[in-house]
Amino acid sequence: MSANVPNNPQDQEIDLMQISKRIGIFFQKLNMSLFKCIRFFITNALIISILVVVGVSMGFFFDKTLKTYNHKIIVTPNFGSTDYLYSKIDLINSKIISNDTLFIKEVLGIKSTKVLKKIEIDPIIDIYKFIEDKAENFELLKLMSEDEDVNKIIENNMTSKNYTFHKIFFKTNKLITEEEVVLPILDFLNSTEYYSKVQKAAINNIQIKMNQNDTIISQINEVLNGFSNKANGSQKSDKLVYYNENTQLNDVIKTKDALINEQGAHRVGLISLDRIIKENSTILNIENTTSINGKLKFVLPILLISIFILIRFFIAFYKKQSLKAQVIES
Repeated sequence: MSANVPNNPQDQEIDLMQISKRIGIFFQKLNMSLFKCIRFFITNALIISILVVVGVSMGFFFDKTLKTYNHKIIVTPNFGSTDYLYSKIDLINSKIISNDTLFIKEVLGIKSTKVLKKIEIDPIIDIYKFIEDKAENFELLKLMSEDEDVNKIIENNMTSKNYTFHKIFFKTNKLITEEEVVLPILDFLNSTEYYSKVQKAAINNIQIKMNQNDTIISQINEVLNGFSNKANGSQKSDKLVYYNENTQLNDVIKTKDALINEQGAHRVGLISLDRIIKENSTILNIENTTSINGKLKFVLPILLISIFILIRFFIAFYKKQSLKAQVIES
């Protein structure tokens, strides 16, 4: 015979009745809580209205007076000065955190010592520029990606500091001009004796190379002119002239073309080498609207009402527990 005993229908009815009764009690408590909540707001309507007006007024005031602005400077560190650039930005940020107004005014050159709130630097990830005309960088990425995720390699510090462009991001508590903050920061970043010497040597080397290239191009032009004169002379002559394929005329023309392209690249490159930390673009005075910035007119009323509710709840709880304590003590 089966050991299972069938459930008693009466027991099932009792269980359902208990469940139904508990659900009813739950909804009664919910209705009572809702009623108490409504009664609380009606009873304290005047105080809550005052808190809303005060909170909104304070919110509008602080939204206007406590504004922060974001600023970006896109720069290119030349002559291998990337690590130097990052260390200088870290230094400025540490002085801002420590509120070193003397450094900010005397060394950095910003007269409004309280205007800066934060400064940091990040690379602008451009993997195509990183491997452009640099076969060794491409091979390095291939080699490293065999043992690690290529996305992590692209974003890690060792790789990111070798990107061409970097973004200096800083915050201020008011609107600024480029002359007021940006130029002093750039002047401070470019005030380095070592990299100034490296800059002079690098530019001098490029100019020497360009002069040599101009000389070689002139020599190639003389060779080509001489060949052209011979060719024209042979056309006027009745005699048939044969040219040896070993003259390598095509290689000479390719060499000239490569030198002209190299000269053009040098001229363009010299434009960005006039400063150690070269500024490419600047974006100023973007109002910061993240988090609660600009939203205090909504946040403060809710905060004040929440504090009021907590205080009233604490008082009610304290009174209730005091009555219980008196009953027990008596």
